[in-house]
Amino acid sequence: MNKQPNSRMCFICGVKNIAGVHVRFYEPGDGTVQARFSGQEVHQGYPGRFHGGVLAGILDETLGRAIRLEHGDDVWGVTAELTIRYRQPVPLETELEAVGRITAERSRLFEASGEVLLPDGTVAVEASGKFVKLLPEVLAEFDPAAEEWQVIPD
Repeated sequence: MNKQPNSRMCFICGVKNIAGVHVRFYEPGDGTVQARFSGQEVHQGYPGRFHGGVLAGILDETLGRAIRLEHGDDVWGVTAELTIRYRQPVPLETELEAVGRITAERSRLFEASGEVLLPDGTVAVEASGKFVKLLPEVLAEFDPAAEEWQVIPD
């Protein structure tokens, strides 16, 4: 299973962001992106539960990274629209998984869907979105070396 890069300070995947979620992203080879993570107290909404906005952020990045399956670092997905449906409370301090996949792709836009799964496989949160395809050099002064954009072994 291929592992996708992490960055230095991204709130979702940044390994040096002390308040970040430190999500790890993988490509299992089945047309999906898989995210693995465990929330800490700083990610809390209600006691012992993930804040819904943090879960939306995790799904946003998971769906946006699905474009890497076809295009690698050549194309990045920037969120144009994101719809979230919360189905179950999501616990903190529990290893969780999110899954994302492309559902439609056009020349300048793609659509994706995904979900956060509880340890027993129950769908806790669902998301769908539309993403604009951008070249990395169009993004705000993104310097891969400065941002430490790299695959970090588990």
